[in-house]
Amino acid sequence: MSDFKLKIVLSILTGIIFSFVFILLAFVLPPQKEEPTLIKKPSNILEEVSKSLRK
Repeated sequence: MSDFKLKIVLSILTGIIFSFVFILLAFVLPPQKEEPTLIKKPSNILEEVSKSLRK
């Protein structure tokens, strides 16, 4: 086999191996879960006014 063909075959095999590794990592690593944000209800009139001014 000539050097050029050997380089092509090794390049293709390396690409397949790296792709396989990243695909495995995508399935093994858990996705990041976002925690829901809780919105506190204003307890008095001052908090209601403050919240309305921030919007």
